[in-house]
Formats: sequence, structure tokens, C-alpha cells
Amino acid sequence: MKSIIFMGTPKFAAPILTRLIEDPNYEVVAVVTQPDRRTGRKHQMTQSPVKQVAVHNHIPVFQPEKISGSEEMQTLINLQADLIVTAAFGQFLPMKLINSVKIAAVNVHASLLPKYRGGAPVHYAIMNGDEETGVTLIYMVKKMDAGEMLAQSKIKIEPTDDVGSMFEKLSILGRNLLIKTLPKLIAGEITSVAQDESQVTFAPNIKPEEEEVDFTKSARLVDAKVRALRPFPVSYIILNGVRTKLWEVSLLPQTTELKPGQVVEKTKHKLLVATGDHGVVSLDRVQPAGKPQMEITDYLNGSQEAFYEGEQVIKL
Repeated sequence: MKSIIFMGTPKFAAPILTRLIEDPNYEVVAVVTQPDRRTGRKHQMTQSPVKQVAVHNHIPVFQPEKISGSEEMQTLINLQADLIVTAAFGQFLPMKLINSVKIAAVNVHASLLPKYRGGAPVHYAIMNGDEETGVTLIYMVKKMDAGEMLAQSKIKIEPTDDVGSMFEKLSILGRNLLIKTLPKLIAGEITSVAQDESQVTFAPNIKPEEEEVDFTKSARLVDAKVRALRPFPVSYIILNGVRTKLWEVSLLPQTTELKPGQVVEKTKHKLLVATGDHGVVSLDRVQPAGKPQMEITDYLNGSQEAFYEGEQVIKL
């Protein structure tokens, strides 16, 4: 039985941890996750999904704000574990910790490396209109997501996928790939492959100013942006001067000569808007500031604003 220190935080990592705990070939001796955070409107202190799994299974949990130089790091080094497995942990690991394990420190990264190194690879894959993404297992090194690759698995991005659904799919894909790969790694049967540095792209965490949807883009990329930021952090538009979260749009087959952000058609049940490629999208589900999300019919019925064909309703 090989001992494992597992490091991860969000829902993506939880099924991977659960599978390792269930496997009789491994013993998860410690779990490291981000500190509890206040979340939601009531700002309740909330445990990460990974911590919840660890607590349920009576595994010691460590939550340093910063692992480098912490007392917790020395405790982890002293465990002399066989493996470190990380999945969306959210912190860089010091080489002293990486080098303390007997076999290897492995990261489960949610992209087809060397594409999309960084903290938001799933968001960028959807936002850029990619047709596929996947999971890559890599050795951990000091440079972000730059380690040699051990294994990789691909999956199609469906037109209806958003970041929430893709995280669920990629979590299972990563879990299965890890369980398939670890025995070969432990037995020394894997030859790792260096990443092609000329093909590297980055996917940094989404900044607040990047959450706004740009209607000068094509209709396809407007839709992709909305799905890429749903259910978190959620995209927004300035609709008739009000910051409004945009939860869902639909692509329509028609074209228009109107300018991006102008009203193509408005009825009691729909609001169609022009995009930068002469395309048209339907705004289907929105959330004005300070209000719950709602279907466009409810928004239009409750709005005090009148919408006219050709009116510039979305601020560019």
C-alpha cells in the first residue's frame, strides 16, 4: 500500500480524492486544502469540497493560508509519503516538499497541456470556442503546470456545456486517468514526455473586468463567453445602463445589418440582439443588479424600460 498526500480544493478534486480513499492500493495519510472561506449572501464559513470528503473519512486535514515556510509543510515532509497528488489545489508547492516524497509528486490538470497552463483552463477552453479539452497528468515542478507529461485523455466540449458541466466531466476523466496511470508510474513503466514550449498558452484566473460580454464578437463567441463563466463567476452586460448578469443566450440562424448591441426584435417573450458578425442572439436568462436571476419573459414584463428595434441597449 502506497501512502499519498492529497492536495486540492474545489468540487473538481473531490471525486479524485474519494476514489483514492476507496482504492485498497493506497492510503491517503493527509489532505491539504485551502482555508475555510465565507461564502454566499449570509457569508457563512464554508469548508471546501475536498475538506468535506477528508473529514467524512477521518483523514487529517491541513489548511495553511500559504504552504511555503509553514509549520504544516514540515509536518507533511516528515510523513515521508510515497506520493503527492494535487488537483486544483490553488497554491505553488515548494521544491523541498515536492522532493520529500519517495516516488513522485503528480498534478491532475484540466487541460490538454501544453495548452492552457494556469488556474482557469476550463473557462478558456469554452470561451475560445474549442471543440475539445481534456486532462493531463504531469510531474510537479517549480514552474506552473510545466512538468513532463505522464498521460493525457481528451473529451468533446458539447454546444450546451458550461464550465460547471465540464468540471464534472473532467473530474471523472481525471479520476479514471489517475487510477489507470498510478500503478504504471509506481512500477516505473512510464516514460514521461516534455511539453513543447512553442505550443504553450496560458489560462490565468478570470479577472472581474473580463467578465463583461463583448457583443462586437461573433454570436458563437458571445454564447461561448456566457457558458464559459456559468455558473461562476457569471458574465454580465450593461443592459439599458444597468449592470445585468447574463446567464443564458441562444444562437439564432438569422442575420442582421444592425450594429452590435442593438435590438433586432422585441416581443413580450423575447429580446433579440445583434452581434459583431451580423449574427443574432436571444437573451434568455438574466439577473439585474440586486435581483434574482429570471427568464427574459419575466424581465421584460417587469421592466420599466421600452425596447425599440435598432435601439442600442447593450453598452459596448
